[in-house]
Amino acid sequence: MKGLPKIKVGIIGVGNCASALVQGIEFYRHINKEEECIGLRHLYVGEYHPSDIEFVCAFDVTVGKVGKDLSEAIFAKPNNTLRFADVPKMDVTVLKGPLLDGISQYAKGIVEVDPSSEVDVAQSLKESGAEIVLNLLPSGAPKASYHYAEESLKAGCAFVNATPTLIASDNSWAERYAEAGLPIVGDDLTDQVGATFFHKVLLETLNRRGVRVSKTYQLDVGGGTESADTLERAWQAKRRIKTESVRSVLPYEAEVVAGSTDFVEFLKNSRDSYFWIEGLYFGCVPLRMDIRLSTVDAPNAGSVLLDVIRGVKIAFEKRDAGHILPISAYAFKHPLKTLPLLEADELFEKYISR
Repeated sequence: MKGLPKIKVGIIGVGNCASALVQGIEFYRHINKEEECIGLRHLYVGEYHPSDIEFVCAFDVTVGKVGKDLSEAIFAKPNNTLRFADVPKMDVTVLKGPLLDGISQYAKGIVEVDPSSEVDVAQSLKESGAEIVLNLLPSGAPKASYHYAEESLKAGCAFVNATPTLIASDNSWAERYAEAGLPIVGDDLTDQVGATFFHKVLLETLNRRGVRVSKTYQLDVGGGTESADTLERAWQAKRRIKTESVRSVLPYEAEVVAGSTDFVEFLKNSRDSYFWIEGLYFGCVPLRMDIRLSTVDAPNAGSVLLDVIRGVKIAFEKRDAGHILPISAYAFKHPLKTLPLLEADELFEKYISR
């Protein structure tokens, strides 16, 4: 809708997820009918269309990205996700952020760190006019994530933590953002058609149908730097968060394992997820289920992030601050309080309704 103010967003980490998100804005820019918006859950969140989102600054550390226009940087190596939209020049130059622990051992073999001096992140955010900061750093970089959360707070920006580093669901961070009058949401973004979401839907459905699940596992195999970083530096954290999230949908004890299991470089930005479920149905007769799900990783974040960004803008309008449960429970694996999927969806829909 015309006349609405732009939602000004800063991006931390110009990787594959950022590439899909930026492309997505362009892809849906001129679509105005719900029946034509294939791939989006919400064409409008409140009154906000995807085209109302404007990226005003971005930070990275990689040669080929730093100093480039964001429209070019999203396609620079080692990014390797699908190119599904042509992105015009955006007049947003990618800035050199602090390195800290942002590069894993695997990434060091394929990524060259830009030699330029790092910028003052908080000052750069202020100068850009950003109101929302998206943390899209690789898994396993807690120092860098904490640093950007701190800089976002200094700059007076809301913070969206898509990584498994526990920030939004940490009471101390939530309280500091609340005191500053700023929203914070996270942690660990749920994919649109991701393994954890799909696993939870399967288990919830089986439970509602009277099936007693006794054992289940979910294993993910992927390519690209994110999968490598997860296995190298964030395997335990991701496994714990995913397992807790999946287990939460069952009202009884069961053996549950969910997590990343391997990295296969030639898969690039693709991911294969495997599910195994064992349980009992009518007459305590046993059943066993094996399923495989194949997706491209980065676009899986797009629809959810578009909802989150617009939801946070609505939080600003409502003058809500601190941890925003309706957004976090809907879009993340580790909110402050985990809710059943349908309850989380209904809470989000109610929150964004006018």
